[in-house]
Amino acid sequence: MSDKKPKEIDVSKIDLDLLKRKTADLPGLIEFAHSLGGFSVVPTEQGVIKGKAMQAMSEQTQMQLDMILEQMRLLAKQAKRLKDRIDVSTDVYKAKIPFQPIIGTHYYMYALENEDLVLSLVGPEEWGSKKPMGEFAAEVKLLADHTWEVIRQGDF
Repeated sequence: MSDKKPKEIDVSKIDLDLLKRKTADLPGLIEFAHSLGGFSVVPTEQGVIKGKAMQAMSEQTQMQLDMILEQMRLLAKQAKRLKDRIDVSTDVYKAKIPFQPIIGTHYYMYALENEDLVLSLVGPEEWGSKKPMGEFAAEVKLLADHTWEVIRQGDF
């Protein structure tokens, strides 16, 4: 027999929070061996099947979410283009239009010195030796829905 006396335990030096994290209420239900002689838990065939199914489900739903995100980006881009058409159309309809515009035809918008806008049938390259009526603002095309599409932008 050994004459060694058991060591006294200083309770004030025990980290109870750490000890609590390293223990389990029901050790028989944890997924790994909880003692030196404990047995290891290996996944069953059913567990492997479920794991693969979960991975496949996760990949498929992520692909679908990515497709929806791409569609949302496309819709946002289309909404911006439509908003730009509305803005341009508003500017064109505020301009002086001395003729009846025809759908599908290109027209030219100029900014006059008094900052009014005017729509013209004559492009900036077609004026020849004459000076254009104002600063070239944009070439526009009247669409079937009576909105205007910018074909090219001027320096205005």
